[in-house]
Amino acid sequence: MNGAPIITVDGPVSSGKGTVAREVAARLGWRLLDSGALYRLLGLYAQRRGLSTDDEAGLAELARDLPVVFEQTDGEPRILLDGEDVTRAIRREEVGELASRVAVIEPVRRALLARQQAFAGPPGLVADGRDMGTVVFPDAPLKIFLTASAEERARRRYKQLKEKGFGANLAALVEDIRARDDRDMNRDIAPLEAADGALVVDSTSMTVDEVVNRILDEAARRDIA
Repeated sequence: MNGAPIITVDGPVSSGKGTVAREVAARLGWRLLDSGALYRLLGLYAQRRGLSTDDEAGLAELARDLPVVFEQTDGEPRILLDGEDVTRAIRREEVGELASRVAVIEPVRRALLARQQAFAGPPGLVADGRDMGTVVFPDAPLKIFLTASAEERARRRYKQLKEKGFGANLAALVEDIRARDDRDMNRDIAPLEAADGALVVDSTSMTVDEVVNRILDEAARRDIA
């Protein structure tokens, strides 16, 4: 991992880990890995190629050769899939559902593991996902497990979707989040759980700044940032 420090931020869907990880990385001037985007990209790419989520071998092959580029444009993250800007498209609920389904496939996770680990490097990495601290970077010096109530996460997701111009139903989002939690926590491969030694942060009643400051304070206390 090049000896660079790593902070992992794991947690269930819509817990705010992506927003928090981006802000922590920005404040530290470190690299950022949005691992969830890789699974969303794979789900979208498979859909566009007409590939079933039951085709494990086909999905693993797509994952190994996923034509994706992460870049920054005027300070904003931009994701290109096969040359097309899909930054907004991968945030649709249907794509999140596809991501959740392909993420339970062991050959897919193996195919993406090396790509995720390759993000590590100086001056440091903040990695967010569901198994960053348990599987991808088990030796990270600071592991965070960020959570919040299903109702609060649904409210956040509802607001996010509305702001991006997507339609949403709050009650349906609550049920969808609970279903995805159950699937993520009970899957056989890399189930969602707090890593050993992880700092568990319940953000239900916290602002983004409060969560970010809590993580940065802990990083400073451990002398890793």
